[in-house]
Amino acid sequence: MAELRSPSRAISTAEAQASTAEARASTAEAGASAAEAGASAAEAGASAAEAGASAAEASTAEARASTAEAGASAAEAVDRARSGDPRALARLISLVENGSHQLRPVMKALARFTGQARVVGLTGAPGVGKSTVTSALVAAYRERGLRVGVLAIDPTSPFSGGALLGDRVRMQEHATDEGVFIRSMATRGHLGGLSWTTPQALRVLDAAGFDVILVETVGVGQAEVEIASLADSTLVVVAPGMGDAIQAAKAGILEIGDVFVVNKSDKPGAQEAVRDLRTMIAMAQRGEGEWKPPIVSTSATSGEGLADLVGRLDAHWSWLDSSGERDRRRQTRAREEISVIALTTLRQRMGGLPGDSSLDALAARVAAGEIDPYSAADELTAAIPAPD
Repeated sequence: MAELRSPSRAISTAEAQASTAEARASTAEAGASAAEAGASAAEAGASAAEAGASAAEASTAEARASTAEAGASAAEAVDRARSGDPRALARLISLVENGSHQLRPVMKALARFTGQARVVGLTGAPGVGKSTVTSALVAAYRERGLRVGVLAIDPTSPFSGGALLGDRVRMQEHATDEGVFIRSMATRGHLGGLSWTTPQALRVLDAAGFDVILVETVGVGQAEVEIASLADSTLVVVAPGMGDAIQAAKAGILEIGDVFVVNKSDKPGAQEAVRDLRTMIAMAQRGEGEWKPPIVSTSATSGEGLADLVGRLDAHWSWLDSSGERDRRRQTRAREEISVIALTTLRQRMGGLPGDSSLDALAARVAAGEIDPYSAADELTAAIPAPD
């Protein structure tokens, strides 16, 4: 006999099946919602990635635009300086002295205009009349119709950090001449009789179209001979009373001269100074075809001997050209300039410039006897970032 199912049990079973169907439907809906949420998250991630890429592209584009703008600004400044704008020229040299971030595009813009000017360096002990001789040379070259640039280097006080920059006072007669540009520069602690930015300042004047550039060093001692590596022709200015023949024969500044100038030749002892220099020059061994430095007696205040001095400089310039020495000297100058810039960059990267906190901290530890200077130097150089 077939089993009879009660109506209540049948209803319960139907309800259970309905609940199961609802649960499955809910699960499907939840799965669909989760899928939708995942898709939304994926879309959000893609949007974020697109936004990041857009931001990176915008940043790169902005950097390129900034670089292009800096390059265009540098080219404009160089064009203005070459057209004779003294303010633009002064600004460019200020960029050099201050180590501005705009300096690199400026140097790129003017590189193709350099290599034309004659660079004459004047050095000697304090009080021999370097500024007066410089001023007289400016007048002589201006009579020829040449544009003349002057860089007058003055010492920086190790105590106050200031510099008088007084050499321009002695050249006021040329201040209103549009064919003359005079710039005083402080050494800012650099030894050797020059400022460390002098080579770049020379490049600016060279690119600006000056025919002759005169570089007057500070009053130097026997070992401050950096001008010899910078100038095409080096004048060593002396005065009566410089010392005896032994003093003249000492190594150093008297070995770098291409032309020797005995200034203030109207004073007593001028002939003795010429004789001592002649003895010193005769002691040097020179090969065939090498330049023998002449000795010129001048009185720069009256102009006596200036024509002879300019003629000797012209003769040295011709010898530099015919012997190939000019190209060799300029290559040496470029090598030294590159080395100084590279070493300065390395010191900046490792925090090794005077006044930087890392160097000061190491100096304090060495002074306190905590570490030795070699270990401190190793620690400092270890801070240089590895190249990419």
